Amino acid sequence: MELGDGEERWNQKKVTPIDEISHRLIDGDLYTKIQAAMDIRSMIRNRNSPEKIRAKFATAGVIPPLVLMLCSQHHDAREASLLALLNLASRNERNKEHIVKCGAISPLVKLLKFQNTSRIRELATAAILTLSATQRNKPAIAASAAIPLLIQILSSRSDQERVDAVTTLHNLSTSNQEPAIVLEANAAPPLLDLLKECKKYSKCADKTTALIEIISKSPEGRLAITNSEDGILTLVETVEDGSLVSKEHAVGALLTLCLSSTSKYRELILNEGAIPGLLRLTVDGTKEGRDKARTLLKLLREAPPEKQLSSSGLEKMVQDIGGEVDGGLRKTTETEKIVQEVVQRSMSRA
Repeated sequence: MELGDGEERWNQKKVTPIDEISHRLIDGDLYTKIQAAMDIRSMIRNRNSPEKIRAKFATAGVIPPLVLMLCSQHHDAREASLLALLNLASRNERNKEHIVKCGAISPLVKLLKFQNTSRIRELATAAILTLSATQRNKPAIAASAAIPLLIQILSSRSDQERVDAVTTLHNLSTSNQEPAIVLEANAAPPLLDLLKECKKYSKCADKTTALIEIISKSPEGRLAITNSEDGILTLVETVEDGSLVSKEHAVGALLTLCLSSTSKYRELILNEGAIPGLLRLTVDGTKEGRDKARTLLKLLREAPPEKQLSSSGLEKMVQDIGGEVDGGLRKTTETEKIVQEVVQRSMSRA
């Protein structure tokens, strides 16, 4: 039997392992394609120069057929293509952009809806996270139906899925291109739940509080934060125990609440014991965090007399903070002024 021109040329040239795997993926039957996709993942993971291998596979044309496999009705085909694409996209901006240009977002969004196949949904979430790290991909993802599904995943039983969803939403929120993402108020409860559970000084907390601060800018978002169980308390605790980044976002959310309706939110924030953490933040926060804390303290110190701390309680608080400052931190004149005014107002109303 005579060979076709294409097959003859294929057999005449020097065939590398990458060429052979790519050929099987492009021209093979379904089961051959699945094995080829698995071989792509294995080769990238087990070779000494994965960066070069990723680039060579992309040049060989494997990305379009892998994206097509995402639409397969065969479970193994979807999983194999997801794993291969994840490995091709890792640490390769060009591949990430190419995957999106080949139309991966739509099938990935469909895979986010898989309720009975948690493995597929986890991989799809991880894939969208990886692709969202590239600025040029963010508008396409933001314009898709991914965001409501990512918000649903925030309530998942899988911790990894929740963290991936938060990180993806945070990536999209930092896009410098249109469309800007809009976070609905229904994202507040699962975000606050995640903030309660994760370490307050973790990267996860940094991203979660940044999203909560965005949500606090809408009336519906502020209501959702207030109505969430221990919502304001969780933000207050983050101001006390979080990283510099999460403290800045948490105090930003509290300040936004108070600025929207001082009479309504001042009492709620004071009831959760916010003042000690805010005073400390004016000493050791980021510049923006210190500024926000000072502004919020100015709003809170106008509280009705029955909501003021006792003078002895305030004096003890000042002594505690003073001890921290003496331990190596520099207390600013503005911070001293705020502390003094809080004490004076409390004593004058006692």
